[in-house]
Amino acid sequence: MTEFDPKLHNVVPQRGFESLQVGERFILPSRTLTDADFAAFRAVSGDNHPIHYDVEYCRAHGHPHLLAHGLHVLCFTAAGAGIFPHVIGDALIGFIEQSSKFLKPVYAGDTLYPALTLAEKIPQRTTGILVMATSIHNQRREQVLSGEHKYLLRKQ
Repeated sequence: MTEFDPKLHNVVPQRGFESLQVGERFILPSRTLTDADFAAFRAVSGDNHPIHYDVEYCRAHGHPHLLAHGLHVLCFTAAGAGIFPHVIGDALIGFIEQSSKFLKPVYAGDTLYPALTLAEKIPQRTTGILVMATSIHNQRREQVLSGEHKYLLRKQ
């Protein structure tokens, strides 16, 4: 009988800072925003502006449906939704920086397609910083968000 080893239950083989390559893409699952998503974000954020929950208010202000808060859209770039954290595994020290630009409106019913692309590696003595370009496109192939994440990793 083989001895049980929980370390053998990785989703993908773990790779260190050195083996990651600029240009690698990490696709995140697509998601269609529902009214329930809007209600959950409103509950977590405390943002009670009617543009995020009142369809008639939105229509009166020129929007076809509920307008997503920028931070709500940003949440879809969370690396934990894909395989990236499984790839870097125990090398991760922390998520250290984030920036984003909101390029187009996002509405209830839109489907979002997020991705992270390794844009730059900044080696340090015992650690390294991974700069990930973030992007989200909608079902009309329009880019609705661009940005950047930075992750601090241990070197092996």
